[in-house]
Amino acid sequence: MMLTRIFPNLLRLLPLQLAAVAVFSVFPAVAADAAPTAGAGKTMTLNPATPQPDRFAVRDGALIDLSKPKTPVFFRGMGYSPFLPGETPMQGAQPGNDNRYDGHLALIKGMNANYIQVFPRLMPPNFFSALDKTDLVYSQDVWVWAYEEDFLAPAFQEKTLNDIKEVIDHTYKVGRPDRLVLFSIGDELQAKCVAATDARHPEVRNYQGKHLSVTNRTPTEVALAKLVDGAMDYELSRYGRRHLYCHTSWTHIGPIADRPDIEVSQESVLVPDMGDLICLNVYTYANGVRTSPPGSTTGTAYQGYLEQLAAEFKQPILVTQVGLATSPIAPKPSIPGFGGHKVEDVPAIFQSVWRDIRTAKGKERFSGLVFFELQDEWWKSAKDMAGALRQDADDPEQWFGVYSVDKNHALTPKGTIPETIKGMFAQP
Repeated sequence: MMLTRIFPNLLRLLPLQLAAVAVFSVFPAVAADAAPTAGAGKTMTLNPATPQPDRFAVRDGALIDLSKPKTPVFFRGMGYSPFLPGETPMQGAQPGNDNRYDGHLALIKGMNANYIQVFPRLMPPNFFSALDKTDLVYSQDVWVWAYEEDFLAPAFQEKTLNDIKEVIDHTYKVGRPDRLVLFSIGDELQAKCVAATDARHPEVRNYQGKHLSVTNRTPTEVALAKLVDGAMDYELSRYGRRHLYCHTSWTHIGPIADRPDIEVSQESVLVPDMGDLICLNVYTYANGVRTSPPGSTTGTAYQGYLEQLAAEFKQPILVTQVGLATSPIAPKPSIPGFGGHKVEDVPAIFQSVWRDIRTAKGKERFSGLVFFELQDEWWKSAKDMAGALRQDADDPEQWFGVYSVDKNHALTPKGTIPETIKGMFAQP
């Protein structure tokens, strides 16, 4: 799913001093901890005086579980947004607090997943009760309005940070902080809004925060750095601990800039290194990916893209979304692969993606792969509540599930897709 495409009609759901530092840079020839990417001289620094997370942490460029620190983590994940027919997050609504979650998590565990990427901001208590019956861990996506014309606007920054604080508070009051891997601050910012923000603030290139600082960055990157720093500081000051942080981006706006189909200028390429790790939605058909050179092992453009990521970052990389929409109609010929996939064709493509990431040169850089998503969501792109009661054949966003769902909320596997994922996730 390209997550931000689903919200054009959605109301706004979401309402630093340094000691010696370890520097992540995008300049190719710098210190050992540097990561070359688009934009020479870009740096991101985390204050070494800032406490590290209690369980999941980054050590020597790898994501590890401190309960078993000698083994780098590789998450086998499933995206989870359990809005069922008749439900919608419009006007801030959350999924129902009912008995759906035991069954849903059983399906996720049945695919040998060990990780859930949760999208609703405030999951209900019954979800966490069901989570307690499993050994699954989860991440929390924190939606940031992706259509803002100025991500640096003080009012936007204030409102967004307050929304982030609400999610953090919910995690500690209702959620399971001991099972939480990371907070993702924002997901798939729109290219035109990135460009607009950068044009408004050409002088904003640096930010020095309490926990995170950046230099030689774009204004949009500074805006994200401020939010991540503020979120980190709030969690530490309020609860005395922190989790991993990232911003989840997508390939349309970077970080790899030498692609003819990227949707921003070289000056606005977004490098999503604001935090502990790189979180990136990497779809097989996406801009920036399909024009990549062939991979070294499988020869696919997908592996080629992954290998360039691995070569350019020292931080761990988590592929936070990959999936295919089985909508009967593919409405956008300009985006080949966005919708219109036959159910019977999906398993082979998923297997190819799995081979790509597990055999890629630099595969040790990758900390997980998350398939998007458990079940179809009928509400997406709907203009009103009635839209959540039907599944539109020409709207791919409603068809990314590996399970279909009916009006009675029953989930049915799409052919052999879940079984295919189960087999892949069982592999080393």
